[in-house]
Amino acid sequence: MIVAGFGFSSRATLDSLQGALAATGGAPDALATLADKASALAPLALSLNLPLIPVAGPLPETLTQSERSREARGTGSVAEACALAAAGPGAYLLGPRAVSPDRLATCALAEGGQA
Repeated sequence: MIVAGFGFSSRATLDSLQGALAATGGAPDALATLADKASALAPLALSLNLPLIPVAGPLPETLTQSERSREARGTGSVAEACALAAAGPGAYLLGPRAVSPDRLATCALAEGGQA
């Protein structure tokens, strides 16, 4: 299963989220983000007819190391961490996070176990 993890600003729009996903070049089986942001990602999940996985708890280490993300959320990349956590044990990133054209959202793809 391939999971697209998202990190995004409160100013991100549906276009921002679509742009971040498009920048990965992937076709995920599910979407994931932090539990407290899941309602903002729900419109994209609905439009793609994909399940939405809210992620809570400790987040895994990530390839990208954004100081801003680390200070705000305790991880180097919310998108990468959510993708890894939602993809399950043994998950791995398919590449570093991609950024939307408006720079308000990021998306990363992970493949691994069952969510």
